[in-house]
Amino acid sequence: MSQKQALIVWGGWDGHQPEEVAGIFAGLLREEGYGVEVSDTLDSFRDEERLAHIDLVVPVWTMGKIEKEQLTPLLNAVKDGGTGIAGCHGGMGDSFRNEVEYQYMVGGQWVAHPGNDGVTYTVRLKDREQPLTQGMEDFVVVSEKYYMHVDPAIQVHAVTDFGDVEMPVVWTKTYGAGKVYYNSLGHQANIVRMPETLELMRRGLLWATR
Repeated sequence: MSQKQALIVWGGWDGHQPEEVAGIFAGLLREEGYGVEVSDTLDSFRDEERLAHIDLVVPVWTMGKIEKEQLTPLLNAVKDGGTGIAGCHGGMGDSFRNEVEYQYMVGGQWVAHPGNDGVTYTVRLKDREQPLTQGMEDFVVVSEKYYMHVDPAIQVHAVTDFGDVEMPVVWTKTYGAGKVYYNSLGHQANIVRMPETLELMRRGLLWATR
C-alpha cells in the first residue's frame, strides 16, 4: 500500500500557537507512517493538480484571509477529488470568516467563547461504540469553551453543555467526495497535547484521510 500524503498549512492569528500545533499534528501523522509536508503559506493550495495527490489536508489557520485562487483548489480537492480535511479549534472552525463555502465544508463556525480562556467544562462522548470514541471516557477541560453555529447535517461525536443547549465539540461530515473531521478543542498547544485531545485528533486524522 502506498504511503498516505498529508499537507499541514499553518498561519493566521498567532495566539493559537499555529506553528507548534502544526508540529504536533505532523508528529502524530508521521508516527502513523504518513508522508507529511508542513507549510506556512496558503499558496500551498494553489496547485489543484498537486492537491489531487494529497490524501489529507490539516488547516491550522485562525482568521486571516484567503484568495479565491487559494481556496477554490482546496474546495475542489475535497469535494471532487476526495481529499480528506481535519482540524481543530479556531485553526479550522474560525478560518476565513468571509468565506461561507469554506464554512459550509467545515460544518460549523465559531461565534463565541463565553468566559474566554480558563473555563472548566466537561466533554461528553455521544457513542462509545463508535470508532472515533470507542473505549474513551468523558473528560474535563480547562480552556476556551466554543459556542458554534453548526450545520444540522453533521454527525456529532462529543458535546458540552451551555445551560440547556448541547453544543457539538467533535463532529464529522462529508463535503462531496471528501470526509471532514472537526474538534473544537485545542486553544493552544497544551490543550492539543492533552491525552484525550491527542487521541481524538489521531483517530480523526486517520478517519478523514482518503
